[in-house]
Amino acid sequence: MTTIPLLDAEGRLTTVEAAPAPADPHSAGPPRTREVFAAAHVVPLVAADNTPGAPAVIDWDATLAFRRHVWSWGLGVADAMDTAQRNMGLDWPATAELIRRSAAEARDAGGALVVGVNTDHVAEAAIPLDAVIDAYLHQLEVAEEAGAGVVLMASRHLARAATSPADYERVYRAVLERAGAPVVLHWLGAAFDPQLAGYFGSDDWREAARTVERIIGDNLATVRGIKMSLLDAEAERVVRATLPAPARLYTGDDFHYVDLIAGGVEADGVERHSDALLGAFAAVAPRAAVALAALDAGDVDRYRAVLEPTEALARQVFAAPTPFYKTGVAFLAWLNGHQPAFQMVGGLHAGRSLPHLSGIVRLADAAGALERPELAAARWTALLRLNGIDA
Repeated sequence: MTTIPLLDAEGRLTTVEAAPAPADPHSAGPPRTREVFAAAHVVPLVAADNTPGAPAVIDWDATLAFRRHVWSWGLGVADAMDTAQRNMGLDWPATAELIRRSAAEARDAGGALVVGVNTDHVAEAAIPLDAVIDAYLHQLEVAEEAGAGVVLMASRHLARAATSPADYERVYRAVLERAGAPVVLHWLGAAFDPQLAGYFGSDDWREAARTVERIIGDNLATVRGIKMSLLDAEAERVVRATLPAPARLYTGDDFHYVDLIAGGVEADGVERHSDALLGAFAAVAPRAAVALAALDAGDVDRYRAVLEPTEALARQVFAAPTPFYKTGVAFLAWLNGHQPAFQMVGGLHAGRSLPHLSGIVRLADAAGALERPELAAARWTALLRLNGIDA
């Protein structure tokens, strides 16, 4: 029997008996009825100076091994996204190297890959719109030369420079007309990054959605779809229903993905669902793969039984302040043996409290997301003892 200590906000300890690791076999391939990407994190080199403000030093073996783990379950990888600590510790030289290495690894593994293209290599906080376009194009060239699919990420520079929806339309049109293949757009809400408030020209998501629809409708040849991360399921359903065909809606809603991916017949009589590009799926790739295989087979009850407990876990991982969800993703990777230490570039492993991490442990156990319960219990116990808690 493996017991797991749990710590509450008052410092009280309890224990639970760990559930056995799920014994589900690997999927025979990627999901057939949904297109799914897990947004992967990066693993730092343990002995390097990955302190706040220092250049990121990556453990490439562990980082790429984690991507092979995701691909082995049939999921695609979304790399160099916000989960990989863009604008939170991952500098541009490390990002460019990550894109190149992940693209090469994807070719060898036969895995699906998209990577984030942004403007974050520009040191100045404020630049004009033409410079925003040039910055996007610089990173687009790096990604396309590597042979990777592209997610055109929401840009802090564009959020600062734009004064109207027309400015967004102008920038996206100029970048999209240079894209060599269809790209995924990226709508990241202020919960994830407060500097992106009012993105697409309005704090009202309904107004912003109209800008999104115009951008996609005017550039259908080079837009694959949009990743929407507003943590608002109703907003996603509305946008999904009005999205110009054949663009896809990739849910980035780590609070409501079970219903959004399942979809169903809506009030207008049309059946719709969301595809997925989720940081949560990097933390629970085996469970996600099993659930999606059940959905492919038409077994919605099995899909929900497997995936709904992971959504409770994701709500803990992505709890406010939401930008620190990356800490929970890395923590779970460490518990499951995918990295040698609970460390992150920029020192971000300090971004969550021990009681918060304890909640992750409890919900991961309940969700079947502890791939090696004995290892997870041993590592968590050791972390508590390191912090003076006799577990």
